[in-house]
Amino acid sequence: MNKKIKLLAVALLATVSMAFAQKAKSTWAEMKTFHSFMSSTFHPVEDGDFAPLKAKADSLLITANLWQASAIPGDFKPAETKAALTKLVNKCQALQKAVAAKQPNDKLKTLITEAHDIFHTITGECRKADD
Repeated sequence: MNKKIKLLAVALLATVSMAFAQKAKSTWAEMKTFHSFMSSTFHPVEDGDFAPLKAKADSLLITANLWQASAIPGDFKPAETKAALTKLVNKCQALQKAVAAKQPNDKLKTLITEAHDIFHTITGECRKADD
């Protein structure tokens, strides 16, 4: 009888653990990679340092394209996420072109801020609501 109770307890614990794991937010490697470039370019701009943005604008665009080409995890709204990723790639492309054309810093700040806002739309509003 004692073995049956232990077995039942283990089975119950395993079931609860699996159910909880399925509710956990997925990790999206391409999103994490893009975020590393976004944070290393956007936050210095907030402090008036445009050098990282100018040095990494090409990489920001490349990682945006890679993110867009990746599979959308199940805990994101597919249509909204796809549309927002398209906006993000377009904004990063405009930013890369502005950097290449040596546009003024205020223009670069506007573009990186808009890209940053789109990023947060994807990571927030494009996620499916938790049940």
